[in-house]
Amino acid sequence: MLERHEIESFLAVAEELHFGRAADRLLVSRARVSQTIQKLERRVGAPLFERTSRRVQLTPLGQRLREDIAAHHQAINDGFARAVAAARGVAGVLRLGVMGSYGQLMIDVFDTFNARHPDCEVQIREIHFSDPFGPLRGGEIDIAVPWLPVNEPDLAVGPSVGSESIILAVSSRHPFAKRESVGLEELGDERVVGLPIGNAMPEYWVEAHAPRRTPSGRPIPTGPSVSTFHELLSTVATGQAISYASGHGARFYPTPNVAYVPITEDPQVTWALVWRKSDENHRIRAFAEAARDAAEAVEAALHPERSAPSAVDAG
Repeated sequence: MLERHEIESFLAVAEELHFGRAADRLLVSRARVSQTIQKLERRVGAPLFERTSRRVQLTPLGQRLREDIAAHHQAINDGFARAVAAARGVAGVLRLGVMGSYGQLMIDVFDTFNARHPDCEVQIREIHFSDPFGPLRGGEIDIAVPWLPVNEPDLAVGPSVGSESIILAVSSRHPFAKRESVGLEELGDERVVGLPIGNAMPEYWVEAHAPRRTPSGRPIPTGPSVSTFHELLSTVATGQAISYASGHGARFYPTPNVAYVPITEDPQVTWALVWRKSDENHRIRAFAEAARDAAEAVEAALHPERSAPSAVDAG
């Protein structure tokens, strides 16, 4: 049988792919993690990780072992956390990071969570698209609400909290402002605000919301770089560039100097809960459960025929 510290050490290294970070996550020494993995590999009879001076990666056998035990380990932790939460109740403070006014679109989630856990206070913190995951990794918030996809090895992706159209924000003096919609191919002749792509703002994540090429492959010229939505609005209002925007921007940020225009292809963006795997606790799980249940309730209200019992079920 595997001991708990062996399982946790193996999974931590498998997720971090770095012995030092795994040790920091487990609050033990790097030497102890290394010794534990070596002992585990001796018991298995084959290497679980390939190690070089530059990187650590799972062997095929290690990948298979991770797939076999990770879900069971999480299920055990979840079961214990639920028992603790049931005994103690969900209390304390949960810090939720949202971009702009998106929190106002999550009223159903807040209502569901507050009704279930009145002793837990949800504190809303603003985060910016220029550093969507930094506040999580820095311990400033417990959950973030970015758009998807999120492909970060240290972050867990929870339930979706909504989807909406991606639209354009343009100066009210721009010719697009009088249009009913604008096609993505037309953006090859415009300047779109620049975003500080880098370690804090992964390129794949930006591309999902603000593609830099038209459907035919033409590059879209880049305008001045911005780091916050208010900088974006000012840059657009002064005619320096146009910008992609989430659909709720037109609702919560109306201004006489900026017009919001639909995109003909109607691209969509989905928002979801995200948290650090190593920080997961009963408050985070309870909020994720409330978000999932609230979404299911909305779906049932919009499509009652999908949840209604069939004649066979009723009989």
